[in-house]
Amino acid sequence: MCCANMDQDWLADLKRVGGSRRELLREQSLWAIWVYRLGRRIDQRPNGLRKKWMLRWYWFLQRLVETMTGIGLPKAACIGPGFRIWHFGGIFIHPEVVIGCNCTLRQGVVLGDKGNGSGAPVVGDHVDFGSGAHVLGPVRIGDHVKIGALAVVLSDVPSGCTVVGNPARIVKRAARNDL
Repeated sequence: MCCANMDQDWLADLKRVGGSRRELLREQSLWAIWVYRLGRRIDQRPNGLRKKWMLRWYWFLQRLVETMTGIGLPKAACIGPGFRIWHFGGIFIHPEVVIGCNCTLRQGVVLGDKGNGSGAPVVGDHVDFGSGAHVLGPVRIGDHVKIGALAVVLSDVPSGCTVVGNPARIVKRAARNDL
C-alpha cells in the first residue's frame, strides 16, 4: 500500500489537484506532500555521504515548509498515493501513522497517539477527513469512510461509515454494494 513507487505516488498526488506541475505554484499543500515524498525517496538511497547531505537538505526543506504551511508530514509516516490536502494549516501526522490511497485532509486534522505512546491510527483507502477532525490512538479506520468536521475518533470505524461528534459516533453506514 505505502510508497511502492515514489514517482507513481507523486503523480497520483498531482492528478488529484489538476495533474500539472504548475499546481505547485498554486497549491501550498503540495509543497508539504512533495517534501514528504522526497524524504521517503532519500531514505531508500544507500548509506553514504550523498545520502547524509540529502537528508540535511530534506530536513531544512521539511522545517521550512512546515513553518510556512502548518502541515507536519514526517517522512516516517506511510502515506499512499493520491494524497490530497484541502485548506492547509494546522495538520499534524504522527510518524507511525499509515494512510491508504486517495485520502483527503482538511485544515486542523490531527492523526496521532494519545500522548502516552499508545500507537497511531491506521487509515484505509478513500477516507475523507473534515476540518478539525482528530483521530487519536491505535485506531483502525476502514475504507470509504467520512469523518465529520471536529469529530474526535477514539475507536475503530468500519468501512463505508460516516462518523461525527465528540466522541465520534456512526451516523450512516453504506450498503455493502455501495463500497
